[in-house]
Amino acid sequence: MEKVKNRFFEYLNKLKPRGIQSILMISFSVLSVAVMLTLGVVLYIRFSNVSRDEIVETTRKLMEQTGENLEDYLVSMRQISDAVYYNVVKESDFSAEQNEIQEGMNLLYEANRDNLRSIAIYNDYGSLMAAEPVASQKEDPNVTRQSWYQQAMEEVENMHFSTPHIQNLFDDGTKGYYWVISLSRMVEITDGGDSRAGVLLVDMDYSSISRMMDQINTENSGQYFYLCDSNGEIIYHPRQIQISDGIFDENNQTAAGYKEGVYDEVFNGEHRKVLVNSISYTGWKLVGVIPYSTFTHGMVNIRYFIMMLILLMAMMLAFVNRLVSVWISSPILKLNDSVKDYEAGEKPRIYIGGSQEIRHLGYSIQSSYEQIDDLMKKIVLEQNERRKSELDALQSQINPHFLYNTLESITWMVEGERNDEAAFMISQLAKLFRISLSKGRTVITIKDELQHAQSYMNIQKVRYKNSFAVVFDVDEEIYSYCTVKLVLQPILENAISYGVSAMDEGGEIRITGRREEGTVILAVTDNGIGMSEEEVRFILTDSTRVPKHGSGVGLVNVNNRVQLLFGKEYGLKVESEPDEGTVVSIVIPAVPYTEENRKILEKGYLFGKNVIKKIEDAGKENEKQ
Repeated sequence: MEKVKNRFFEYLNKLKPRGIQSILMISFSVLSVAVMLTLGVVLYIRFSNVSRDEIVETTRKLMEQTGENLEDYLVSMRQISDAVYYNVVKESDFSAEQNEIQEGMNLLYEANRDNLRSIAIYNDYGSLMAAEPVASQKEDPNVTRQSWYQQAMEEVENMHFSTPHIQNLFDDGTKGYYWVISLSRMVEITDGGDSRAGVLLVDMDYSSISRMMDQINTENSGQYFYLCDSNGEIIYHPRQIQISDGIFDENNQTAAGYKEGVYDEVFNGEHRKVLVNSISYTGWKLVGVIPYSTFTHGMVNIRYFIMMLILLMAMMLAFVNRLVSVWISSPILKLNDSVKDYEAGEKPRIYIGGSQEIRHLGYSIQSSYEQIDDLMKKIVLEQNERRKSELDALQSQINPHFLYNTLESITWMVEGERNDEAAFMISQLAKLFRISLSKGRTVITIKDELQHAQSYMNIQKVRYKNSFAVVFDVDEEIYSYCTVKLVLQPILENAISYGVSAMDEGGEIRITGRREEGTVILAVTDNGIGMSEEEVRFILTDSTRVPKHGSGVGLVNVNNRVQLLFGKEYGLKVESEPDEGTVVSIVIPAVPYTEENRKILEKGYLFGKNVIKKIEDAGKENEKQ
């Protein structure tokens, strides 16, 4: 009997802790699930709002950039119209100078033919006075009934942009139909010594505007952009054909009345946000439409993530609460607390204590966090360096003031009928742009870099009236090697600005290029005023120095770009003496220019000797094959 009694109490003693442990486990699990669900809902709402704001802000910035591109394009068309009027039409007599007028119009058309379809001048009776390109006028177009002609004659002070239409005035023999936007204005023409009113028509190629809009209409989530005028007439719409066929409707009349900003509206039963941006000079409106379904579409993955996270955490809690005994709960809680402190941004030591397994877990977490910290620091450093390199590359583009001065020089040459010199300047500027863009590439051949430098110096020599000499002494064997784009121009600009521009005569800038023991050395030498030893010592190390004039980029950024791509053992070397001149040398590895080598260099995640080694390994592999 006593034996049974002892066994009964022993059973109760075992049952009690199990019941309490089960109650605690269930209570903690229910509470944890409730907290996780609440946190999941709060996180989802927060992420949803942030995601919506980011989409709207990204769309707004995209529209601002596109609006600026459209405005730049329209300004260029206005400038063409001004050039035709003030440089060709206004100072000429159509009866006596027909050939000169035609030549001037032809020059402007050829310079801008990628964006133009035709240039034409009509008198106040609607008769054609001149046109470019020379083409036969279609029979009885009766331009006086054209809206662009009527607007120009009615509002003589303004330029007028039409909506897209098929060019219906000239027959170029191809029987093609071209969509254009007409820019018209009233002009004063001289015919036989008499002044009379007329209309200047510039037909812009609609495909240029269409391409700009196509580039931003790439989203598949329902978001789209369209362009309309101040009266609500659609200029561009990604669903223009469906609208014409009556399959799709657009709220363009209402959008035309909106001012710049963000609006909520309901159209055809659909809630959506509408962003409006005005295009200067035209009254056009760039409209972005974001259906609310776009916002929810972007949150699908976040919903799944939160649900999976909650489910995973619930399973882990149930498993841990069931298996972990009370005697190890204290070290686990301490370990958990130290991890939470770490995740909250503090830097405590991870708790190491308890059983062997928990101690091992603490050591592992500590080691993992230390590795993560090191990796994060390295990633942040590399990302910062890459962004800096990209920014420096962008800053190394053509100085706007240099471009403006060059265009003004060309204008003076054209006005002074120095057409050969103007044509030379235009060709050099075109070469400069071609190599500056380089299809978005950072690595180009030394030959292209030298061509860019030669075009730049040809333009500068004209601007400085040949006050200094330029000599290129480069071995042709290095033409086919790789270099960073636009490294010579800032150095040449500094050589002009700080070196030879102050000299009355005898200034000379010499560009040399040689290959020496696996490296290529490009050097720019001037016989200008030179620099002191202190200036030379800080010119490649002090990035806070701001040039008083010149490119604003400086040698520091050029040196950083070279080293970021090829390694710290390469870069710039500056030698100078006061009143003797300056030599700036660019030292880069002799890497043959191939498409494979260019891609390796531009990947950006390899630095220094790793890049050269990868290129060498790729060359050996190609030789084996």
